[in-house]
Amino acid sequence: MVSKLSQQNKKDLDKEYQAAFDKISKLKEAVAPDIMLKFYAYYKQANFGNKFSSNSAIDTRSAFKFNAWMQLNGMPAEEAKREYIELAKEY
Repeated sequence: MVSKLSQQNKKDLDKEYQAAFDKISKLKEAVAPDIMLKFYAYYKQANFGNKFSSNSAIDTRSAFKFNAWMQLNGMPAEEAKREYIELAKEY
């Protein structure tokens, strides 16, 4: 019974995360760059975890994005999804 509840909670989190992602993806107004970096980092951590990859020909913008993601090193995917959802609720 506990594992089913856990699976249901995971499904609910995934649905809420996808809804938040869709909402942010469809925004028409500009979002501050520092907030967009947070969205990017939570998204990458939620979907790729600590499997960091970067382009060897990195530009400044990519470096900021990569750094934002690296700061979440070790954060579980579920926590990154919850943080993304909470940030999306502000917008």
